[in-house]
Amino acid sequence: MRAALLRLRRCTGLPVAFGGLLEGGGALEGPRRVRIGELSGTATRALNGLTISSGNGLGGKAVALSRPCAVTDYHVSRHISHEYDAAVAAEGLRSVLAVPVVVRRRVRGVLYGALRAAQPLGDRALSAAVAAARDVEQALLVRDEVRSLLAAAREPVANPGAWEEVREAHGALRALAPRVTDPALRAELLAVCGRLESAATVTVPEPEHARAVALAPREVDVLACVATGVTNAAAAERLGLRPETVKGYLRSAMRKLGAHTRLEAVVAARRAGLLP
Repeated sequence: MRAALLRLRRCTGLPVAFGGLLEGGGALEGPRRVRIGELSGTATRALNGLTISSGNGLGGKAVALSRPCAVTDYHVSRHISHEYDAAVAAEGLRSVLAVPVVVRRRVRGVLYGALRAAQPLGDRALSAAVAAARDVEQALLVRDEVRSLLAAAREPVANPGAWEEVREAHGALRALAPRVTDPALRAELLAVCGRLESAATVTVPEPEHARAVALAPREVDVLACVATGVTNAAAAERLGLRPETVKGYLRSAMRKLGAHTRLEAVVAARRAGLLP
């Protein structure tokens, strides 16, 4: 959220941006309320912690309609309700836009951009705000997938088939990680992949010498794709690489693992705790 707000300000020139996520992570049941938790460029703390109910104010309208909304002068606008006028006035905001964060057709949060003057906010500002919201949506999608992975990995013995689901998701997440722009989120994602790899090693102990292999991150990415049964061409498309590059990484990984075939390489990588 913080990175998205900085991007919004940088791309639009708007001096103020703020936002938050739905309480409860966007649960389907109960009232939908957004808690403002990130501020960028604000002069006061008036907006921090403010809870926005669906349908109320500009942000609540964006949540209720699941689409961007904007006003040229917040305080006199007849198109929104005015439950939050005091906080908006304390920060001195006039022109405001609000863009919902929508993941799998569910609103999960709202991003705001604002001016301290009553001026129309053009298409450029709106487009940049929508792009910033897409960044947050991608991050939430990744976090959701991470939680799903952890849930699937908790009881591998009770449900042996879960490991195949974990392996497929692991490959997809390894492919997605290089495309995640937030370095902290990318590191968190790779750390979770590492936990799954370690869990597999603990579940099926191997000789200590089998764990001494060190592969480059991209070599692991390629092996994670290959482990799901895809071709080199499909792996290249998933990873955003050329097929020849994938072949190069695969050859290098096979050499380090002492494998002669793709299958041997995958098995050796699992024994070394490099794949779940």
